[in-house]
Amino acid sequence: MILIVGLGNPGRQFEKTRHNLGFRVLDYLQKKWSFPSFLLKKNLFSLISRGKFLEKEIILAKPQTFMNSSGKAVKKIKTKFKLKTENIIVIHDEMDLPLGKTKLSFGKGSAGHKGVLSIIEDLKTKDFFRYRIGIGKKKKENFVLEKFSKEEEKILKETIKKLIFDLENRLQKNLV
Repeated sequence: MILIVGLGNPGRQFEKTRHNLGFRVLDYLQKKWSFPSFLLKKNLFSLISRGKFLEKEIILAKPQTFMNSSGKAVKKIKTKFKLKTENIIVIHDEMDLPLGKTKLSFGKGSAGHKGVLSIIEDLKTKDFFRYRIGIGKKKKENFVLEKFSKEEEKILKETIKKLIFDLENRLQKNLV
């Protein structure tokens, strides 16, 4: 079983913000893989969609704990489904990457991302995969809570497609 976690903040006001890229990628995955609609699972502090892709049981999770407490939800899901941390993939925004760039890492620190730090602290390990999606350098206070421009949205759509293509290849080759 594989857990794919998209990081973001709950609430309509955050839907298209830079900080909610993880949620957006999961929305694309849920549609592309024809998974059921996300349902709130209060005991897991998350919106959950479960299904099969390439004969693998996959849980898509959007923590509803707010970004900086994402670890609480991830730990609950990991415990309930007895998952190995190596089978967890976290998808999140990254200010240290240019807009449209992605980077996959495993076993790295949080690099200042408070959602990732929360997961590391609650799981007591860094041994999980992370897809980092570049949002560009911070230009002002609350930059991560801003929405993308139309030009940036075009770049993001292509970026998300490439990320999903890479993820699907890795799942197919059992690299995740």
